[in-house]
Amino acid sequence: MTVGSVALVSLLAFEALAVGTAMPTVARSLDRLALYGIAFGGPFAAGVVAMVLSGIWCDARGPRAPMWSGLAGFVAGLLLAGGANAMGTLVVGRIVQGFGSGLLSVALYVIVAQAYPEHLHRRIFAAFAAAWVVPSLVGPVLAGLAVEHFGWRWVFLAVPAVAVPAVLLIHPGLRSVGPVQPAAQGVHRPAGVLARIGWACGAGVSAALLHIGGQQRGVTAVALVGLGLVGLLVCAPRLLPGGFLRAGRGLPTVVGLRGLASGAFVGAEVVIPLMLSRERGFSPTAAGLVLTTGAVAWSLGSWLQGRIRAPRSRATLPRAGLACITAGTAVVGVSVAPAVPVWVGVLGWAAAGLGMGLLYPSLSVLTLELSAPGEQGRNSSSLQLCDSLAAATVLALTGAVLAAGAAPGPGSYAGTLVVAAGLALLGALLAGRVVPEPRPAPA
Repeated sequence: MTVGSVALVSLLAFEALAVGTAMPTVARSLDRLALYGIAFGGPFAAGVVAMVLSGIWCDARGPRAPMWSGLAGFVAGLLLAGGANAMGTLVVGRIVQGFGSGLLSVALYVIVAQAYPEHLHRRIFAAFAAAWVVPSLVGPVLAGLAVEHFGWRWVFLAVPAVAVPAVLLIHPGLRSVGPVQPAAQGVHRPAGVLARIGWACGAGVSAALLHIGGQQRGVTAVALVGLGLVGLLVCAPRLLPGGFLRAGRGLPTVVGLRGLASGAFVGAEVVIPLMLSRERGFSPTAAGLVLTTGAVAWSLGSWLQGRIRAPRSRATLPRAGLACITAGTAVVGVSVAPAVPVWVGVLGWAAAGLGMGLLYPSLSVLTLELSAPGEQGRNSSSLQLCDSLAAATVLALTGAVLAAGAAPGPGSYAGTLVVAAGLALLGALLAGRVVPEPRPAPA
C-alpha cells in the first residue's frame, strides 16, 4: 500500500512539473498559443474544486470512491491530452486531469488517517514529501528527453501505464477504510454542501485568473490579477477553518502556516533562477542545480522529521521549519549583493529546503491529529487548498512585480526575497498557536 501510494504521489508530481517543459512545444504543434495560459489555469481551477468535493465525499462515504474516481479522471485526462489534435481538446484533457488529481490528493490523506497507525503518520508523509522531491529533480529532464526523442504526446501517455498498477497496489489495503461511524460523521446538509462547492468554484476561477494574469503584461495583467485577488478574498475564507484569518489556535493556525510556508518558498524559488542568470551570469542548467540543493535538503528534512523522537510540543517542528525558511531565504536575499559569494546563497537555499522538509509532513500529521473522524476529508482539503491558493497568489504577484519594470534589477530581487522571508517569519511567530486551547476540566 505504501509503495502504491508513494508511486501515485510521484506521478501526480511528475505530471504537474513535467508539463511545463512540454507545453511550449505543444502550443506550437497545435498552433494555438492563445490558449497557453488556460492550459495551466484551467487544471489548477479544476483541482481547487475537486479538493473541496473530495473532502466532502471522503467524510460522507469514505475515501474509496474518491480514489477510484480521481484515478479515472486523472488517466482519462492524460489520454485525452496525449491524443489531442487541437489545443482546445488538450485544454479539456488538462482540466479533467486536474480534477482527478484534486480528488486523489485529498483521498490519499484520508487513507493515511484511516489505514495507518498514528505513530507511522510522520513517516508516510515524509515519503509523500520525497515523492514530490524526486520528480522535481528529474521530471523536467525526462520530459525534455521525451519531447525531443519520442514526441510531446508521451509526456501525457506514458503516465497512465504506471498510475493504474500503483492504485492496484493500494486496492487491497482499501478494505480497511470506509465511511466513519454515524455518531462521528456529523450531518452533511445538502444546502451546506452545495454552498461549499459554490465557494470552491469561485476560488477556482479566481485562482485561474491569477494564474493567467501572471502571464500577461500591462493593463490586462493588472485587471486579471486584481479580479483574482478580490475573488480569493471573498471565497477562500469560506473554505478554510473558522478563525483562519485571526490565526485561531489549533487547526486554523496549522492551515495558515502551510499557506505562509508555501508562499515564502515559492516566492523565493521563482526569483532565484532569474537573479542567478541575470546578475551572476549562470546558465539555465547551473541555476537549476542551485534549486536542486533546496529539493535535496527538503527530502533530507522530511526524512529527519520522520525518524527523530516525537517532540513534547506540537509547535516544535513547525517552528524549527519556519525558522530555517526565514533564515535561509534571508541569506539568499543577502547574496543578491555582488560582493557576497554565490555559495552563501546556495547554503541559504539548502537551509530553506531543510525547513520545508521539517515543516510540511509535521503540518499534515497535525491536521489529522486535530480532525475528528468525520472531518478528516474537509480539513485535509483545507490544508491543501491553502497551500495551492497561497502559491498561486504569490506567483501572480511576484510575476506582476518583476514585469513592472523593463528589466528587473537587484532591488526587485532583494525586495521579493525580503517579502518571502517576512512571510516565513510571521509563520514562525505564530507557530506556537498550533497547540489548541486546553479544554476546561469538568465541574
